[in-house]
Amino acid sequence: MRVFVTGATGLLGGNLVRLLEQAGHQVTALVRSPQRAARQLGPGVSLVEGDMADVGAFAPALAGHELLFHTAAFFREYYQPGDHWAQLQRINVHGTLALLQAAEVHGVRKVVSASSSGVLGARSDSAPADESTPPDALVQSNLYFRSKFLAEQAVAGFLRSSPLSVTLILPGWMFGPGDWAPTSSGQIVLSFLNRQLPVGISGAGAPTDARDVAAAMLVAAERGRSGERYIVGGDEAVSLRTLFGMLEELSGIPGPRLYPPYPMALAYGFGSELFGRLTGKPVLATLEGVRTLREARRTSSAKAVRELGTTFRPLRDTLRDEIAWFRQVSRCQGVKVSRCQGVKVTPNGAVGRLK
Repeated sequence: MRVFVTGATGLLGGNLVRLLEQAGHQVTALVRSPQRAARQLGPGVSLVEGDMADVGAFAPALAGHELLFHTAAFFREYYQPGDHWAQLQRINVHGTLALLQAAEVHGVRKVVSASSSGVLGARSDSAPADESTPPDALVQSNLYFRSKFLAEQAVAGFLRSSPLSVTLILPGWMFGPGDWAPTSSGQIVLSFLNRQLPVGISGAGAPTDARDVAAAMLVAAERGRSGERYIVGGDEAVSLRTLFGMLEELSGIPGPRLYPPYPMALAYGFGSELFGRLTGKPVLATLEGVRTLREARRTSSAKAVRELGTTFRPLRDTLRDEIAWFRQVSRCQGVKVSRCQGVKVTPNGAVGRLK
């Protein structure tokens, strides 16, 4: 079967492409840099150069594909200094709607689109949020979550007049191997491995293996109901202290011992964000990132387990595989992975040794 994947070089998209190839599908990947994508995805994937900010430019390439997996999003850039709302709207909201319209025009049969469990609010009874839980104040204040919520509304409006089948997957905080960018979670792991976390941040998240999300999307292409949402996320919030403890155990590198109170973490986020604005350099924490970690939400993936047969591997296994991948991977031209032990990928794509 011919399958089109957006965001194919991202953490989720890359793992999804590998699953699709293993299942024998012919994969076409939307990428912004064919040269970089060719190194990451291998020779068996057809590459289409394009950007979700201009869907019309690559839309004709959708013709002849039965399935479309939409994983592209303006995400990791949001957790860096700057005003990103225009881009969040353009790519996550307007781009998603334009993609669905193009898919319908060009005969795509089914779309599986990645949203975010961040669009769900906290329940007043403290029970885990499910697919029916409405958004709350955090969804409005976190502009990434807001853009994903608006994208879901756009999808719902589209489906009211379109026969195209569209299923939404709502991932949790994704970790795992294949995080080339890296995402915010991958940068935390890299910074830990490079001993760049002298202090910890009091907060939590719902870690989810990107490979498990990719597997759920693959099943949703056949069994997911149109217009339905499926949470695919860690059902238990994990504190950063616990996460760092696992990283220490698995890597042999000591983690932070000091965890300042929340007001000090906010001050650190503010200072870090100011530094990033002044220097243009990427930072590990911003005010929004600190606030989001403070407001960790519990979610229930029961619906995905029941209808899609979704399973979740232990977080320790995910982190073990991610550490091994970061220690092996290299962006060196013409150098085999096995010869690049201990090479890290920095946010700007440079290559440097793990300390």
